[in-house]
Amino acid sequence: MIRLALIALLIPVIALMNACSNGEAKYPTGADRTATGANSIYDKAPSIFGDGGMEIFGGKKSSSGPGENGVAVNSYLWRAALDTVSFMPLASADPFGGTIITDWYSDPATPNERTKLNVFILDRQLKAEAISVKVFRQVKSGGSWKDATVAADTGRKMEDAILSRAREMRLTQEQ
Repeated sequence: MIRLALIALLIPVIALMNACSNGEAKYPTGADRTATGANSIYDKAPSIFGDGGMEIFGGKKSSSGPGENGVAVNSYLWRAALDTVSFMPLASADPFGGTIITDWYSDPATPNERTKLNVFILDRQLKAEAISVKVFRQVKSGGSWKDATVAADTGRKMEDAILSRAREMRLTQEQ
């Protein structure tokens, strides 16, 4: 009897744990379905806790320097990313994980085209490797939206714009 009750209790727990391990939802584009390597959206996503993972019960101590607010992302990069994508509607923003996901945005000049951004701040340091931008684009065809290719340097240009704005913010604050 106790054994049956224990099994009945463990089954939902195992099911819940399995549901939590499915990973991050990503929006694929036509070009990314066959892509492999550093720019593929199917690559393993970086951890929100950084390369070393998370220590519980006072493991390693980290010191916060200027521009770092005690979380896993650089605050200058975070504010610069929000500032840079402020023209687009936000779907979600997680300052602790360093993730900004915009909703689809259509420029009034091109109403048959829309764009979506996923911005990932990956580090506490203000450097180029600390930011990653994934750009998705769709065009309207026959009343429905179809995936379209994105210029190869579009994500890099957004990363550069965010990094430049973050450096401006840091210089302004230091003066």
